[in-house]
Amino acid sequence: MHPQRERLHNELHARPSIYFSEPAHLYHYAFFADVQTHTAMLGQLAETTGAACNADAAQQILTFEGMVLKWERHTEFSTLTLMVPKAEGSEAWSTPPAWLTKVVEAQQAALMNATLVLVESVDTWRGSAEAYGFNDPAGSQVGGGDATVWSDFHLDSAGFNRLLMLNEGLNAFRLGRMVRRLLEIETYRMMASLSLPLAKELALELEGYEVELGELSDRNAEKEEASPRPLLTALSQLSARLERSGARSRQRFSATEAYARIVFSRIEELREARVDHCPRLGTFILRRFRPTVHYCAAIHERQESLAESAARLNDLLRTRAQVEIEEQNISILNSLDERASSQLKIQKAVEGLSIIVISYYVFSLFKLGLDSLEALGVVVPPHTAAAVLGPLAVLIVGLLAWRIWRVKQH
Repeated sequence: MHPQRERLHNELHARPSIYFSEPAHLYHYAFFADVQTHTAMLGQLAETTGAACNADAAQQILTFEGMVLKWERHTEFSTLTLMVPKAEGSEAWSTPPAWLTKVVEAQQAALMNATLVLVESVDTWRGSAEAYGFNDPAGSQVGGGDATVWSDFHLDSAGFNRLLMLNEGLNAFRLGRMVRRLLEIETYRMMASLSLPLAKELALELEGYEVELGELSDRNAEKEEASPRPLLTALSQLSARLERSGARSRQRFSATEAYARIVFSRIEELREARVDHCPRLGTFILRRFRPTVHYCAAIHERQESLAESAARLNDLLRTRAQVEIEEQNISILNSLDERASSQLKIQKAVEGLSIIVISYYVFSLFKLGLDSLEALGVVVPPHTAAAVLGPLAVLIVGLLAWRIWRVKQH
């Protein structure tokens, strides 16, 4: 059996919902946390509640004192959800238990989202969303008309974004899944918005990079500099800054795109219908959330386009430098050809002089030989000496010239 088979199969049961009946309060928190922060949070939960929290698990649901506590560990954030049944006659928007507030305050710096969901039944319904303190809320019928949800998306004094749900026909299973969709919309919307400050910061940087790249392109097109090396140096520095900027933001922009897709998907799953004169919940969110996603995508595309433009200019400069190098090489080769031609002419002149010198020495040797014969008493007539020595000297010089020619051929 493959070692990962059981784990992969159990992914079908990952991220379970809390199943409950109304009326109830759900306190939901999302923390932008690493593994150490997540482990510290679970340690505080175990200390304050006395429950056994398994830090190695991806999620866990604990039930105690009539409440249900669920935590989940995601790729770059953790969520904590507490379901508290609403007591009869209690306040509509009650505060969370003190122990939960203590845990949240300890991780306040990492808190990304805090949502309070009030689920009411038909029996406890006050008649309108305005009766629960909402001012000009957005609302929708969800789940095929079996529930209605309202929110004005304003943070209260405790920092909660409040959602009000009137359950008219959802059982505990469907109610838990519907509330989970609403909480995921809020959580992933906030996580997707994390790249907005970064996008605004990058917009200023990219404006400066675009101006610098435009100046380098103008200098290259007008050929203000004889050598492309200064341009290549400046462009390499610009490309390095662009790469550093891309490395810093690429992962964040990719996460925004992934989170946004989840938000859009969860809004579609709500199956919304209009409630009275209120704008629909999904329409309200998308009208304000989509510009954020599009702005981040535009900055990311602008960044990638600028990097591609810098790469193209770099190719042009390198081509220009290569052409100049080839021209220099051609000039050097021509100079070498001229030098070799001059050396060849000099060599031929030297060879001609060498043959003349050799001929002179051959005749000198023969003359010495003849003089030696006269000393021995042998008299050689001059015309006989000329008849014999002339052809012999020509033959020796000819053989020498032929030998030199053969050496050159090889």
